[in-house]
Amino acid sequence: MSSGIRFTSREMRYIALFESITSATVKDCIIDDALNRIIFIIKEGDIGVAIGKRGKNIHLLEKMTGKKHEIIEHSEIPAQFIKNALKPAQVREIRITQRSDGKTIAVVSVNPKDKGVAIGKNGRNAERIRFLAKRYFQIQNVSIT
Repeated sequence: MSSGIRFTSREMRYIALFESITSATVKDCIIDDALNRIIFIIKEGDIGVAIGKRGKNIHLLEKMTGKKHEIIEHSEIPAQFIKNALKPAQVREIRITQRSDGKTIAVVSVNPKDKGVAIGKNGRNAERIRFLAKRYFQIQNVSIT
């Protein structure tokens, strides 16, 4: 996990609930009250157990908390993490470059039919990936093309 990430008691309660129901290991938890959602970053390889058969774990958690749950599988490789965060959109290519001003940016090319899914309603998925890329990999911007 990235150093410097601290959890509030509220985030800790959601993490404990999530782990007790799913048996998946949570690496990070972001509560987005504006969009009534909780984003969980889970250990690589735990995605299946986290979701549960036919999504039963997610449905149960959403019913218990009254919030939408989004699960992203962690990866130490920035391109793979971004790809995981954009699922189910089909990612064609991810280019991560350092600009001359020192800022790191990522340009993500998705299948044209999946562009709406990748960006999300009102850009919410794009904002989520920008936030997470900055939080974990110090990538200042992510563009979806």
